[in-house]
Parts: sequence; C-alpha cells; structure tokens
Amino acid sequence: MTEQVVYDACVLYPAPLRSLFMYLALSGLFRARWTDAIHEEWIRNAIRDYPGFTRTMANRVRELMDAHVHDALVTGYEWRIPSLTLPDSNDRHVLAAAIECQASVIVTFNLRHFPKEVVDAYGIEARHPDEFVAQYLDSNEDRVCTAVRLQRASLKNPPIAVDGFLDILERQQLPTTASRLGTLAQKL
Repeated sequence: MTEQVVYDACVLYPAPLRSLFMYLALSGLFRARWTDAIHEEWIRNAIRDYPGFTRTMANRVRELMDAHVHDALVTGYEWRIPSLTLPDSNDRHVLAAAIECQASVIVTFNLRHFPKEVVDAYGIEARHPDEFVAQYLDSNEDRVCTAVRLQRASLKNPPIAVDGFLDILERQQLPTTASRLGTLAQKL
C-alpha cells in the first residue's frame, strides 16, 4: 500500500518548497494529501506576506494542485477535531485529516506542535521536510532526482543552474537534502 502523507500548510506556503513537494507527490513515491483548511492556511499567509500574490492567483495554484494530485483532498475529518489535544489547537485539523485518511506521516516544520506521544497513538509520525525528502532519497534516489530535475527544468524565467537550485533548497530549510543532492548533481 502506498504511504499516505499529509502536507502541513507550512510546507505549502513558500512557493519553492510547495513546488518541490508537488513534484515529489507526482513521482508516485507516496500519496500526498491535504485539506481545504490547509489550503486556506497557506493561502492566507502567502497573501499576507506577498502583496503581489492575490487571492485569484492563490486560487489558481490551489486548483492546479487539486487537479494534478489525484484524490489529494481529504474531507470528512472535521468531526474528529474536538476530541484532539495538541499544543497548538489550531493544528488539530491537520492531525484530524491525517487520522481520517490513515496517513502515516505529517510533513511539517512544526514538530513540537505534533508531539510524538500524541501522534504515535494514531500510527502517525510528524516528520521535518528535510528528513522526509532525505529518507526518500535513501530509498528511491532515482525517483527523487527525477522529481527535482523536473522541478528545476520548470524554472525557465530565468533558468536556474544546479548550484543555484541547491541554494534555494538550503534557504527553504532543507540543508541535508541540498547537500545530498549536491553529490548527485549529474542527475539533476
């Protein structure tokens, strides 16, 4: 069975990271999942922080994400939210969605918001995006490299050299991934 993986909004918020995780989702390595609430969270933050990024643009990105990753949208999880306890109650919807779709991983930078003792009870692990990608590099280097190569090739205005792309990943808090991919530059 393909691993179910819920993306937290913090992984979808910066465009370069969202793009990487979309290409990874399309690789077939795992089944990426999110909710309308997760969409709304990353969109709200992106519009707030990037004045040129409009609601119309955000909705277009959202539509493309939903259209390209088959059955990614988790629904019917809301009833679970009130029974969940997390350090930040605003993150309960993410855990509820992960439980509903039987995910084994929540990819998030906010690991402290998803304590091991809480998520373990549901057979879920909260994993940092850098660790998540690095683990898939260990188990399926070629498919991860193909996803990265496709993402880099999509950046045409201007084109981004491998070193520049790895710098972008480093700035997205993926130092291990950037370092490991640096040793595989010929595949990118």
